[in-house]
Amino acid sequence: MHYQFYIFSFFLFVFYANTHQASALVTSDELEKINVRDTRVVALASENLLAIRGKANSRLIIKVNGELDTLNFIGGIKILDWEFDRNGKIFALKNPGELNSLELYHVSEKRGQIRVRKIPLWLTIVPPLLAIFMALYFKESVTALLAGIFAGAFIANGMYFDSLIISFMRTLDTYILGALNNIYHLSILLLTLLIGAMVAVISLNGGMQGVINKIKPYAKDRRSSKLTAYFMGLILFFDDYANTLIVGSSMKNLTDKFKVSREKLAYIVDSTAAPIAAIALITTWIGAELSYIRSGIIDIDIDLGQSVYAIFLASLKYSFYPILTIFFVFMIIMSRRDYGPMLKAERKALELCGTEDEDQLKPEYHQEENLDPKPGIAHRWYNGVIPIFTMILVAILALIHTGLEAFLQDTIPDSNFSWSNAWQATLGEAGSASSFLERAGLIIGYSDPYASLLWASGSAVVAALILTFSQKLLSLTESMKALGGGMKSMVPAITILVLAWALALNTQDLNTAIYLAGLAEGRISPYLLPPIIFILAAFTAFSTGSSWSTMAILYPIAIPSTYAVCLAAGLDPEITTELLLNVISIVLAASVLGDHCSPLSDTTILSSLATGCDHIAHVRTQLPYALTVGVFSLLAAFFSTFLGGGWFVSLSIIIFGISVFWLIIKKTGKDPETKEQT
Repeated sequence: MHYQFYIFSFFLFVFYANTHQASALVTSDELEKINVRDTRVVALASENLLAIRGKANSRLIIKVNGELDTLNFIGGIKILDWEFDRNGKIFALKNPGELNSLELYHVSEKRGQIRVRKIPLWLTIVPPLLAIFMALYFKESVTALLAGIFAGAFIANGMYFDSLIISFMRTLDTYILGALNNIYHLSILLLTLLIGAMVAVISLNGGMQGVINKIKPYAKDRRSSKLTAYFMGLILFFDDYANTLIVGSSMKNLTDKFKVSREKLAYIVDSTAAPIAAIALITTWIGAELSYIRSGIIDIDIDLGQSVYAIFLASLKYSFYPILTIFFVFMIIMSRRDYGPMLKAERKALELCGTEDEDQLKPEYHQEENLDPKPGIAHRWYNGVIPIFTMILVAILALIHTGLEAFLQDTIPDSNFSWSNAWQATLGEAGSASSFLERAGLIIGYSDPYASLLWASGSAVVAALILTFSQKLLSLTESMKALGGGMKSMVPAITILVLAWALALNTQDLNTAIYLAGLAEGRISPYLLPPIIFILAAFTAFSTGSSWSTMAILYPIAIPSTYAVCLAAGLDPEITTELLLNVISIVLAASVLGDHCSPLSDTTILSSLATGCDHIAHVRTQLPYALTVGVFSLLAAFFSTFLGGGWFVSLSIIIFGISVFWLIIKKTGKDPETKEQT
């Protein structure tokens, strides 16, 4: 019955799309009379040309199939003699600096005549919301993502009956293939496969079992095993991808021994990855964060600090969601309590772990290889620790090397490269009075995390193989089989990751994030801006599955808009500064929240992948915990500056939040090990 409903809904949508009035053909005389607010893009009936109507002596930002350009209007009309085909092009138009002026059109050619269709902007959020709803309802990610991509392709291709087949082809050759035609995406896929291969080798050669044997005296129960995963996540603060893949892959065998659910491990891994990477002083996030903040403050006339890095540090006192998430995870572990879907998952793990029905705990798509150590070999802990330590060490050194190299090339292109020369050059960029942390943050900001992690994962595989062969633990054939098996176990979840990237490409074509950001523009009280921007950033990240793209869109808008509203309201400069710092932290924090809640997020998918957890089960069990912290953080965003702002207010709110969470856990949570009363 459900499938019939969705099929009916799809054809109803197609019917709506095709009855939605396209822009009419007009003559040159009629073009002069068109109101700019009604229709901007029209097709000229006689000349078979495309005309764009704009205000006289104005500029218009235009994006055609993702390529940005600017149109200058002298007399208010711009005639374009571009060639169009049946596939057409998608036009996004907006006035400079006005996000709520966005208009979307599809222009194509049929039977020798140009046709224009204006796309309602609310349709741009349909593809991600459709994918999210279907994934949560049917508990199946691949079909949901494919449906979302196809719906997005159909909208981007004009929503005509004759574009149904074209939309199917664009789903494959434009969006899925486009997601793979990206060196950063390929780097993530390859490093994921390599980490899977490393884990398989150190499991079969007894190294992982040796690590577990060493940890066992300290990890004596379920709580201590979860604490081990928690503190490993905090230690690997420098990158969220490395954190997720290393901790998830290396800890699942240990937590399995103590009957900890994969959902709980995935939550711990996910919640100690992005939150700590987002607020730590030296991480792979810092470069992007500083760049986004700089783009927002460049045009405002107020002194927020000595440097962008100092502004970032000053804003951290308002980063309630990342900070409180780290505390919340610790409290959940220490209390031995859970609530909602996580409680059910924990009870199911306690019931089925170690029994014949244990496979029910693993996702259907997750074909986990047999990673039990080879019989008859010694279980040496260093065979597991050395490859993991190699990966961490190489990653850190590679981040430093690529950062120093890129920084020196950017600032002094003709100089001879050396670490000392590059480090000395940071004084000129950061200032002679800058701290070590500020200079180190500058270098990490210039680094290439994708190449660094790729080198690190490859080095870890080599280290694992050297240890294996030198001790004759596995034959060459057995080692190669282990490598292949480890990579194979990652493929199903990687499929979800690629489809999520493909959907993100579609939302870029449809300008979904810009549409959502434009909803916040308008007159509003300065004190209401932090919670409104919080909701907007969280929903944008939730819909697009990307905290980074959310920050890239919102920082250049939120910061100057907040300043303009504060200026118009006549606020004291000190309060204005605190509001700006609050907004700077809110965009970051709320983006992480939306990222945590979204089944489309790459870090959420990687957490499921690394821990061997069903992806939708991970999202459903994590959602109540993330929203608990998120709702409090939303209220904190308002009250922090309403109460005057500053470190004292922020610390008071954080302490109050910890107390509230403890009460919620105590009153709502239950110990999974106690029998459920019926």
